[in-house]
Amino acid sequence: MDIYPTSKALEIAQELELDLVEISPNANPPVCKVMDYKKFVYEQKKREKAIKAKASKVVVKEIRFGPNTDDHDYEFKKKHAIKFLEEGAKLKAYVFFKGRSIIYKDQGQILLLRLAQDLEEYGKVEQMPKLEGKRMIMFMAPKKSK
Repeated sequence: MDIYPTSKALEIAQELELDLVEISPNANPPVCKVMDYKKFVYEQKKREKAIKAKASKVVVKEIRFGPNTDDHDYEFKKKHAIKFLEEGAKLKAYVFFKGRSIIYKDQGQILLLRLAQDLEEYGKVEQMPKLEGKRMIMFMAPKKSK
């Protein structure tokens, strides 16, 4: 740790068979460090890769209902929804209207709201049921587990 002219600093780096790396060029005088630059870059990439691996990926699972879904089918799909939310995945539940079944859109909304109410302890509603074309879609996110 000292102030050296550039030529002397390069000479020191060559003696140690390392690189002279400029850390802070805007400082007065500029701050440089003698280090193995390739090793530094390698370790930096390794750290970034480890951080990227720890980042959680958002998984969206889908469950499809019809407007006149039977109670047994509803319960079966609800069990799957609970499993998805417990695993930490987001849930996209939708009612698909085909043909003239679009006249039952109020039944579809009731079905999705019932599902949201039943899954209240496992997740929270991100987007309330909304009709998009022939689908009524609702999104749920899992509750944070302790």
